[in-house]
Amino acid sequence: MVFSDVFGKSASSIINLILSNDTYTSEEILSKVHGRCKASHEDILSAIDGVTLDAHQKARIEIVKNHMEYVDSLLCKIQKHIDEMIVGYENYIQLLCTIPGVDRKSAITIISEIGVDMSQWSSHHKLASWAGLAPGCNESAGKKKSVKISRAGVYLKPCLVQVAHAAVKDKDYDYYANKFNKISKRRGKKRAIIAIARKILVAIYHMLKTGEFFNPSDMTDIETSQKKRIEYIKNNFKNAFNQLMRTELSSEEILAFLPIKSTDSPLKE
Repeated sequence: MVFSDVFGKSASSIINLILSNDTYTSEEILSKVHGRCKASHEDILSAIDGVTLDAHQKARIEIVKNHMEYVDSLLCKIQKHIDEMIVGYENYIQLLCTIPGVDRKSAITIISEIGVDMSQWSSHHKLASWAGLAPGCNESAGKKKSVKISRAGVYLKPCLVQVAHAAVKDKDYDYYANKFNKISKRRGKKRAIIAIARKILVAIYHMLKTGEFFNPSDMTDIETSQKKRIEYIKNNFKNAFNQLMRTELSSEEILAFLPIKSTDSPLKE
């Protein structure tokens, strides 16, 4: 109730003093408190006042303390082993850290899952599907049904979602924040986060493939080909032209809105 971290430096020092068979004073207790500790001295002494532990209680606490120290030692060994394994991937880690929201730990997790050789996927669409971030396409008789993502990427997908949350909150680089705001207005915040996570994975794919730093001019240039964008613009123009035709406007009147001469337009034919 006094210390935010029971296994912190101050709390551990006080516990070790209590577990010892030596008598202790209030001054000795306060000498174990770190200078940055936010708890007041009165609260600390009040929490310790009246504490009496018999030999069996001290033994059980000592067993728990030894177990925690053993787990911490294993974590240190694992971290040392990880540091040795990623020596050859340091350049790739630094490359991924240029992406907003990606820190060193996230970069290591991503590389450990997908590697650095992107030739194993024919496109970023395949990688997004493998990671479980590709939206479903379930349509029958013109009716769209569930578009839930798959359960794939049990380790990679949670990592990318955490990165997406950090990216949309990045105040120094608001690229993904703007994307998130636009998507969330139409599809909701949960779908928007998944969309941002997919965009980050697409960026990682192209960065590892080309070795370029994160500097997107426009994400549509990567995710959508020039041919598809032209078809999309053509369809929008045809729909707008048909809507104007329904208002009983003639073709000449409609072409008058265009910033070109009607004689040069192929629509006149």
